[in-house]
Amino acid sequence: MKQVRALCCALLWLLSLAPASAEVAVPVLTQRVIDLTHTLSAEQQAAVTHRLQQLEHNTGSQLAVLLVPTTAPETIEQYSIRVAEAWKLGRKGVDDGVLLLVAKDDRKVRIEVGYGLEGALTDATTGRIIREQLLPAFRQGDFAGGVSAGVEQLAHVIDGEPLPPPAEAGIDPVGILILGGLGMLILFFIVFFVIVQRQPASRTAGNVRPRRNWTASSAAGSEQTSSGSHSSGSGFSGGGGGFGGGGASGGW
Repeated sequence: MKQVRALCCALLWLLSLAPASAEVAVPVLTQRVIDLTHTLSAEQQAAVTHRLQQLEHNTGSQLAVLLVPTTAPETIEQYSIRVAEAWKLGRKGVDDGVLLLVAKDDRKVRIEVGYGLEGALTDATTGRIIREQLLPAFRQGDFAGGVSAGVEQLAHVIDGEPLPPPAEAGIDPVGILILGGLGMLILFFIVFFVIVQRQPASRTAGNVRPRRNWTASSAAGSEQTSSGSHSSGSGFSGGGGGFGGGGASGGW
């Protein structure tokens, strides 16, 4: 009898863990439009991505679109804030990120707004965008049209906000110090190399060429390293923005 009770308790415990383990995973942020439902064509994704790139270039704000089949067992609000907190859309300290989330099979949509845009993209404003731009198109099965219209309206509101310019918000004092230090170091080596080159040939004949070869090979290596770093950082990532649950949801 005790064994039966123990087995039942173990079964109940496993069942209690099932909902937590069944949570929809947050996808890795690699691009501005992520469609896990395979609804949007490559051309449609590219068009929306281009508009989002324009928005970030002009204002510094980051807006991303995510389409998933379902958020169950979580509500769309619960899943949306998890995604927003993981992706950290928007600039750190400015918090000007926005997430447009569509749960296709659940027939739900959510606009999650970062702290810095809550004054412009209020719950009422985002609710109106959902009702007027997204839902009518979604009801007709036009997800590309709905997403494009929603993104355009969100971008229009953000464009009117007095946000810090992209370059100004991106200034990092630590980065400036590091770049300044590297610049001084490079200048020192240049001056040192010029001084060595000007010394009499008898004193430097055995040293100048090795230094020259070392300098050339180092420059080549630095160029290759720089090129490799550039290519590896070509993806899209959040800027450290924060979210507090502002926004609105809707269904069709």
